[in-house]
Amino acid sequence: MTSEGHGLFQGSVSLENNGGFTSVRHRFSALEVNSASKIKIRLKGDGRAYQFRIKDASRQYYSYITTFSTNGEWQDIEIPLGEMEPYFRGRKLNLTNFSENQIEEIVFLIANKKEEQFELLIDSVVLE
Repeated sequence: MTSEGHGLFQGSVSLENNGGFTSVRHRFSALEVNSASKIKIRLKGDGRAYQFRIKDASRQYYSYITTFSTNGEWQDIEIPLGEMEPYFRGRKLNLTNFSENQIEEIVFLIANKKEEQFELLIDSVVLE
């Protein structure tokens, strides 16, 4: 947390050990959703692109993902769950977009394949 009370995802992307990415995840008790549900995120990035990922079950091997760009200013990002696509280790799976009835995990990820510093301030993540 920052002194202003925002979530802070920051650090360095390393290329060691087949790196080039880093993430932060939050697991929680199942929340009921449907494909018409949306996630609204208020955040301030550093001009880089990030991924937002969800899992319907934390034990699931793949995630549903979307990518968003940041512009250095406070932004409101709206993500319709039904538009999130299934991926595993960077490969799109031949499955339908998100159509489950719950989520148990959210993840913010940066996967730029470059050694660099990054910073993402997260003000809120709201399920609608």
